[in-house]
Amino acid sequence: MDMIRADALTKRYGRATVVDHASFTVRAGAVTGFFGPNGAGKTSALKMITGLARPTSGSVSVAGPSSMGVYIEPCGAHPGRTAHAHLTALARIAGLPRRRVGEVLDEVGLQDAARRRVGGFSLGMRQRLGLAAALLADPPLLVLDEPVNGLDPAGMRWLRNLLRDRASRGGTVLLSSHVLSEADRTVDDVIVIDRGRVLHQGPTPDSLEDLFFELVEGARP
Repeated sequence: MDMIRADALTKRYGRATVVDHASFTVRAGAVTGFFGPNGAGKTSALKMITGLARPTSGSVSVAGPSSMGVYIEPCGAHPGRTAHAHLTALARIAGLPRRRVGEVLDEVGLQDAARRRVGGFSLGMRQRLGLAAALLADPPLLVLDEPVNGLDPAGMRWLRNLLRDRASRGGTVLLSSHVLSEADRTVDDVIVIDRGRVLHQGPTPDSLEDLFFELVEGARP
């Protein structure tokens, strides 16, 4: 079953085409990696999938009435607020029970920093807080843009286990990353995009890095 389907998805800003008739699918119950060099159009495509940006043309659909956990921009918390206060406000807006705040803080390993102000957080801690917000509603679908940034090796291992566990329980994850060595150990399926166009979609190959450079360098004049 396809959880996400994009058909000829296109986004233009003025004369610049950042996503160019991109068609791909994301299957349910899997972790799918969305890869490409800087400026390839990954974030713009993810924003259209999540409704944060409107396509210029083409379409994108998500199966069923699925809720979606999204982490694309920085965590968005006011630096003067605590992690607990930030998540409590989000839970209230979404109509979620307060107990979810403690649960997701435990899940992302921020329980000991819950009452600290976000302005004193490291980049990795901010990443964890953004992921906590995405997990608040316990959604069946996660869309994550560069969630590995700022994580130390222990954090990368934690995130890998979290995403693999969600997929094993039927959840779906779509993530972008520049850390190919780590993504190679995490994803089931691969989408490679460059200059807004999809170059490849398929199961994770024996060497993600070799595939990536072969496709991207082969597409360059």
